[in-house]
Amino acid sequence: MELLEQDIAGPQEQSAALAVALPAVVETDELAARRSLRDQIAKLERELASAFLAAYPRAHVNWSVPGRGGPRLLGLGELERLRDELADRLRSARAAIAERAEFEERNRVLLERMRLEPGRHKFVRIAAVDVGEYGCGTYSVRPRLGIVGMLMGWWQVKLSSGCPLARGPGRDARGSTIPAP
Repeated sequence: MELLEQDIAGPQEQSAALAVALPAVVETDELAARRSLRDQIAKLERELASAFLAAYPRAHVNWSVPGRGGPRLLGLGELERLRDELADRLRSARAAIAERAEFEERNRVLLERMRLEPGRHKFVRIAAVDVGEYGCGTYSVRPRLGIVGMLMGWWQVKLSSGCPLARGPGRDARGSTIPAP
């Protein structure tokens, strides 16, 4: 009789042990999935940061990585949504950077043509930031010696002196103080 009870109790104990072991496997799989998602998110955030550094003053892209409702533990679904959102933002940031690089390259080619043949590009203006340079300067094709140079066909490419003077609140275009009403 004891042998029969032992055989009968054996499978029940085994199934109970199996039921206890099964959630541990699921928890282990969930931990591995969470770790993998966190690693992917960290990689995407690093790539987004490096894209920001590569294109800092020029590309206008949303670089922020906002928190999700404050400090808390994200579920698998939320981690996947965050990863997918970061991947989309990184893709759009890279597209914006590539578009800006093409724009600057076209302007550099135009500037080179302006320098080679200024008479063909009369009164064309290109901002320095549009060719990938820093500052407020502007390249423009102007006649040398004013109206005389225009009549004689003497054209040159000039770089403006830089940024305009700062105007604070309450100042007009000449920098004069505007009287208070």
